[in-house]
Amino acid sequence: MNTVNVALMGYGRVGKAFVRLVQRKKEDLVERYGFRLEPVAVFNSRGGVLLPGGAPSKKPLIDKDDDLDLERNPFWKPGRICGEVFEAHRTGVFVECTPSNIQDGEPALRYINHAIDRGWHVVTANKGPLVVDLNRVRQKAEKKGVRLGMSGATAAALPTLDVALNSLAGTEIHRIEGILNGTTNYILGRIEEGMSYEAALKEAQEKGIAEPDPSQDVEGWDTAAKILIITNAVFRTAYTLDDVRVEGITHIQPSLWERARNESKSLKLLGSYCRDEGIPKIEARLCFLEHTHPLYAVCGAQKGITFFTDTMNSVTVTGGKSDPTGAAAALLKDIINIHKR
Repeated sequence: MNTVNVALMGYGRVGKAFVRLVQRKKEDLVERYGFRLEPVAVFNSRGGVLLPGGAPSKKPLIDKDDDLDLERNPFWKPGRICGEVFEAHRTGVFVECTPSNIQDGEPALRYINHAIDRGWHVVTANKGPLVVDLNRVRQKAEKKGVRLGMSGATAAALPTLDVALNSLAGTEIHRIEGILNGTTNYILGRIEEGMSYEAALKEAQEKGIAEPDPSQDVEGWDTAAKILIITNAVFRTAYTLDDVRVEGITHIQPSLWERARNESKSLKLLGSYCRDEGIPKIEARLCFLEHTHPLYAVCGAQKGITFFTDTMNSVTVTGGKSDPTGAAAALLKDIINIHKR
């Protein structure tokens, strides 16, 4: 039976959810997939915990009964950097969960490149490095013979790239439309029911759907980043955020809601890609959807994506948890698929 070493960079909500999920699924992975997932390092911005290389430790890095407080862990060392794991352990999967920086991708881009250079597979929930430099990161991974998993960065539990790159193999995808942000979809739904924007946002925050600082979501940048990554991954292009038309949901005119009611349409924030007379268009913008649209009924904090193809017509996937557990599940799925390949 194989043992797969895992090093985690970033110990916020998604990182902790990933650790909990690995604890819960450890035996299931052995029974169903024939490998054991062994966390050998976890880092945050202040330091990290690291199992020594060589002979297996008698105590796991993080036990199922631990309280997940890194700095109380017996292996904790302040100032520890992620490069130490590549010295202590020869191979594994590097899981990157630090906050997304869509301006320059750092520091995550540096961590990911370092891991690939040392021959580690990479799985990430971080949109920043993929927005900034997906093509070069992917080319480096291919040259090194390692894999790059990014499901967690492209709508988390919603299987966007799995469908596009595997289920739709052999088709020509000519249009993509997706509700890729659960926070904005929830807020728009509550406004449609008569609530004010401010009240809907507050409710979303109280339920843990919206972040304390929701600006990336409500201003459209999260949707823009996701549709950009999906587009570049599917078509192997190198578009940037400068190529994306972006609008959010913070200043919707009352006349738009009146039109939606009068025409029995639903107002959604869509990430979309198409070619208009040969010119690519990538957008994150408000759209009116008729009841016949496959994403019309996607409600609450759920998400959905539709691929329009030449031979399979339109294919739609909806659902997926919009919370840290959903993102963690996407990370684990990528690790399983890397192992299977």
